[in-house]
Amino acid sequence: MIQSDIFNSHVEEYEAWYEKHKDAYLSEVAAIKEQFLKLPENLRGIEVGLGTGRFAKPLGIKEGIEPAMEMAKIAMNRDIEIMKGVAEHLPYAALQFDFVLFVTICHLDNIKEAFAEAHRVLKNGGSIIVGFLDKDQSVAKQYEDKRGRSTFFKQATFYGVDRIENLLKEAGFKNLEYNQTLFGKLEQIKKVQAPKQGYGEGSFVVVKADK
Repeated sequence: MIQSDIFNSHVEEYEAWYEKHKDAYLSEVAAIKEQFLKLPENLRGIEVGLGTGRFAKPLGIKEGIEPAMEMAKIAMNRDIEIMKGVAEHLPYAALQFDFVLFVTICHLDNIKEAFAEAHRVLKNGGSIIVGFLDKDQSVAKQYEDKRGRSTFFKQATFYGVDRIENLLKEAGFKNLEYNQTLFGKLEQIKKVQAPKQGYGEGSFVVVKADK
């Protein structure tokens, strides 16, 4: 799913990014949360590739999968139940969850298989929520420009909105809804930004789709 050795070896650097770019991080959380507010209450769901729990914790997600065990240890300390596994082979039976969240799709080995697995484990009428850096916007372009010097993004694959939309529809999802945040370059974001509907302006896009 991800280059777990890299993440296992650089947990402190990973955590430090969220402190250095706290307003950008909280803007991303706000955009995801806006999509979550469209869901009914008291649902069971997972985050796939939840890292240290930086998104699961503020969103109230209690469980998920993470292949990098050093990252998972921190998530467990944040009271999140972890299953070791990868997005392309989720360790769950079919029709288990009301929602599945992804915020690390640029590190997936096979995004098509990951979306198919999400569809499999979702209940009928359940929702997938995907947060991602739009490859056509400024932040992803910044990471592309410094790919060779980046710890975490050397092997990352960034996607445009059209590609994600097509992959979700191929996996059987429908009723796609978008919002966006991170307006401007990463270093210019000095306050938490309110999300806007749609896409094409913000670097971080969140799409919700239904099974």
